[in-house]
Amino acid sequence: MDILLAGGTGFIGRALTEALTARGDRVTLLTRSAASAASAPAGTRAVVWDGRASGDWIGTADGADAVVNLSGESVAGGRWTPARKLALIKSRVDSTRALVAAISQASRRPRVLVNASAVGYYGEVPEGEVPENAPQGRDFLAALCGQWEREALAAEPLGTRVVLARLGVVLARGGGALARMELPFKLGLGGPMGSGRQAFPWIHRDDALGALRFALDSGELSGPVNFVAPGAVTNAEFSKALGRALRRPALLPAPAFAVRLALGEMSSMLLGGQRAVPGKLAVAGYAFKHPDIAGALADLYRR
Repeated sequence: MDILLAGGTGFIGRALTEALTARGDRVTLLTRSAASAASAPAGTRAVVWDGRASGDWIGTADGADAVVNLSGESVAGGRWTPARKLALIKSRVDSTRALVAAISQASRRPRVLVNASAVGYYGEVPEGEVPENAPQGRDFLAALCGQWEREALAAEPLGTRVVLARLGVVLARGGGALARMELPFKLGLGGPMGSGRQAFPWIHRDDALGALRFALDSGELSGPVNFVAPGAVTNAEFSKALGRALRRPALLPAPAFAVRLALGEMSSMLLGGQRAVPGKLAVAGYAFKHPDIAGALADLYRR
């Protein structure tokens, strides 16, 4: 396939680029950095864009078989001040709007747009499983995901299949959430956040990459899709499993008030949760490599 990938230099994007090129796909990377464009991985083509306005890059959508959009500033990159919230929204909404505009102007439009989102769309759901048809939450992260997804869905009337990849916490060594979470455990200070009873939706990066490729290839998938492992756990269960994988204690809980004091509104990502389930992936036949948390963490720390 000829694939146009925005956000290909990030935590998931770099690994996805390697996976796609390894199976023979031709990948064009959209990057905001000329330096990143100059050092693009072998087998890829890099084009500079600003994530907003149309320019020479817009022709890259013409003739592409698929578009993958992973662009957006990290929600865990700092406290959610008003300025930070605006930057989080604009980095997602503007880039998605620009990509859909490029699709609309293509003479041969891509067959599919796989657009990243997050299970934060559902907000905090204290009880029960959360399938893809669950309602949108009411907090900031839910509003952010909702705006992001609406921009992507504008490609559907253009004849492009749209997959909204609602990702859980992606677990991998050397980056992402796991790199931040493992340090207290290594110091012997690890433990659950708040009550520990809140759901912790997660997915091994191998399965995040596998499910993204599956979404590109499977014409059955469209609309919102929960990219989470089927082995749902609570925050306390995850903490215990991480402690075991690191051979460290997991006995020191972080009180909710301390997490809120340290992180402000961003603490809702850790103290809230939703037991999202991968209903659509299961029906479509995706086979998880790492369905349970103990096996997933054992795999990561063996590496």
